[in-house]
Amino acid sequence: MEHFSWFTLIGMDRYDYILGSILVLILLTLAGLSIRSALSKKDAVLPEEKFSVRTIFEILTLDFLFDLFANMLGSKKQAKKYFPLLGASFFFILFANLLGIIPGFLPPTGNFNVPVACALVIFVMYNYYGLKENGWAYLKHFAGPVLFLAPLMFLIEVISHFVRPISLSLRLFMNITGDHMVLGIFTNLVHYIIPALFVGLGIFVSFLQAFIFTVLSAIYISLATSHETDIE
Repeated sequence: MEHFSWFTLIGMDRYDYILGSILVLILLTLAGLSIRSALSKKDAVLPEEKFSVRTIFEILTLDFLFDLFANMLGSKKQAKKYFPLLGASFFFILFANLLGIIPGFLPPTGNFNVPVACALVIFVMYNYYGLKENGWAYLKHFAGPVLFLAPLMFLIEVISHFVRPISLSLRLFMNITGDHMVLGIFTNLVHYIIPALFVGLGIFVSFLQAFIFTVLSAIYISLATSHETDIE
């Protein structure tokens, strides 16, 4: 199914997912600088009177994501430790998904390379956190709780760990691709009212997929950094 892309005008539509990802990173950087500037003011502790970029990020970050991760990871200290990775993943995927709602842009997450890259970052980092937290005792996570079943459990656990980035990638890619395709089909068939309903659905799916990806990432980090490694 053909889609118009603004990047076609500069002859770089083949790299729309790369350029789209860069655009998302630029937008997030600008938003971060804007919020940092707002927080540097003397009255930064007070909520802003008007609805702003800072308000949106504060609601999503402090009132929603941080409390969620604190419950999942066991404490606010743990949540603060891993929030840079989890928060960055959530906002990048969310904005990348939402970019596809804007006419003339394709969602970067609709190209399989982008979800794979995000999933591999999570895969590498949660294993790194596990080794950093537990040392080589982290490998006991792969052996299971019973010694005589350790070889079998090790094989199963290794396979399951390598399946995780594949699962994260496919879930994100297929849902965003399917949602964007449905939106494009109905927009071509009916130009009024009906597409607006699917735009709303697209926004919901964009948020939901970013949320699911990040929650699963937090679960993987929680499992990797736990200290329950005793084998009977």
